[in-house]
Amino acid sequence: MTRDEAEVLLKRHMKNERMLDHSYAAEAILRALARRLGRDEEKWGLAGLLHDIDIEVVGGDLSRHGIEAEKLLSGAGIDPEIVDAVKMHNEAVCGVQRSTGFQHALAAGETITGLIVATALVYPDKKIASVKVKSITKRMKEKAFAASVNRETIRECEQIGLSLEEFVEISLGAMRGIAGQLGL
Repeated sequence: MTRDEAEVLLKRHMKNERMLDHSYAAEAILRALARRLGRDEEKWGLAGLLHDIDIEVVGGDLSRHGIEAEKLLSGAGIDPEIVDAVKMHNEAVCGVQRSTGFQHALAAGETITGLIVATALVYPDKKIASVKVKSITKRMKEKAFAASVNRETIRECEQIGLSLEEFVEISLGAMRGIAGQLGL
């Protein structure tokens, strides 16, 4: 499936603009991670783009999130490795822990988007361009800040061989690349 076909599929199931922006941010981060790690950029990018395809289908029910995505994506002929990573980004529903680099990258990459956006929004100009790596790593320690962002999931970047600082730098750079699209 091409990226354009994946976007059409995503928009068929997702209407919320904020969730679409989150998907685009996750895609950008996963592409950047794939480039840095010498992995398949198209595959990783599609996983980032499609990881929350079922969130509106399940009405935000996290006990079904990932399971429905697996059905939608398998039915659309998506690469089984992408389907697996998408399903496993919500490992709680699977009954097993993430074990592959692809699974860890998707989970960490899609999770850090929330921390980056939240950090940008406390800056006077509300722009990702103003955010520094140090600001993100500092906010990682502030549990009350963006409290719904799972810091342990972000730290799974270490499972793919990246320090937190390097992961933040890659992720922030990727989101800066699409800041205009995100309105940040």
